[in-house]
Amino acid sequence: MIRHTIPLLALALAACAISIGDRAYEDEDSAEDTRRAILRVLDDQANAWNRGDLEGFMEGYWESPELVFTSGGRVQRGWQTTLDRYRATYGSGTDTMGRLSFFDVEIHPAGDSSAWVLGRWALDRGGQDLGGVFTLVFRRFGSRWLIVHDHTSSGSGP
Repeated sequence: MIRHTIPLLALALAACAISIGDRAYEDEDSAEDTRRAILRVLDDQANAWNRGDLEGFMEGYWESPELVFTSGGRVQRGWQTTLDRYRATYGSGTDTMGRLSFFDVEIHPAGDSSAWVLGRWALDRGGQDLGGVFTLVFRRFGSRWLIVHDHTSSGSGP
């Protein structure tokens, strides 16, 4: 009996190892899919901004009163509040919004449906260059990744 049990046990362990190994590849694929999807959101946002399309830029945010936006030492809540803040600060056309770019972007998946992102932003407004750092929390809603929390700071910093 033991002679037959050992090979069966070895087979079962090998099957588990293969299954775990497959899951590791799936996790890597999933993390890479997450990274690509989030980079696409950021690219779409920059492109919309650079077209003067503030509403298109806002499509990267969770349209909810629970959205959190923190900047300048203030915490604001809500998608509409965030849109209003952007409009009041930057206007709503290419002449006032300038040219936005994101760089040094690090994406850190945190499970299947969330990730946090660290990066830098730069805004060229015709001689008035601005920039800083951001930390974003993304959450997946179905197939869409959206920003649910944005902490942005201004200044070049060290």
